[in-house]
Amino acid sequence: MTKQQIEDDAISAFNIIQNGGIGVLPMDVGYSLIGGSSDSLMHIFETKGRASGKLNAFVGDLTSADELLNLTPKSRELLHLLTKTYDLPLGAIAPCNLNHPLLKALDSRTRRMSVKAGTIVLLVNAGPFHAAISRLSRQIGYLLIGSSANLSNSGTKFRVTDIEPEILDIADIIIDHGLRKYHLYGQSSTLLNLDTFEVVRHGACFELIADVIQRHYGIRLTDPNTG
Repeated sequence: MTKQQIEDDAISAFNIIQNGGIGVLPMDVGYSLIGGSSDSLMHIFETKGRASGKLNAFVGDLTSADELLNLTPKSRELLHLLTKTYDLPLGAIAPCNLNHPLLKALDSRTRRMSVKAGTIVLLVNAGPFHAAISRLSRQIGYLLIGSSANLSNSGTKFRVTDIEPEILDIADIIIDHGLRKYHLYGQSSTLLNLDTFEVVRHGACFELIADVIQRHYGIRLTDPNTG
């Protein structure tokens, strides 16, 4: 897979999503089901059978994070340390800047499904395709939002051939880049609150993330699966 092929696939997917479509996209932490409009996100939500309390995640890079999130100096340092210095994927949880034009423009339904108490989840550093489509999202000014490409509670899918037909049927474009990088973890991204160091989900690279945080901050992360 060449860099140009990845860029071309990202452009094709972005154009469809920007026009109200839904894409199955190849992130290193598993295939994602991504939209951008309120209708596409509701279609994703209903098809997956997600519980009403579960939120969508935003797709973005470090520049997006610096613009969309209200990061303290410490939380910004932590995010850059994990994703840039150590090249780890992360579902970053942090307060967001609701006055940012892109977030301010969200309709009430999308906001209800994607923002909780002024906080969002932003998937950062999830591979070359993620980087390419995140850059397009930021440059053109259109937010990409969604969740993993699977029926709710059925587990992250790391091959397109493993994704349920119901999910594939609602996709307007499917980008198949083969088996995803972090398939051995069997889980999507680790979700970490950047301010409180709370682990909301034990996911890919958790042990590496925990090691970095313990060595740099002297904080031992608590695995929500074990307490």
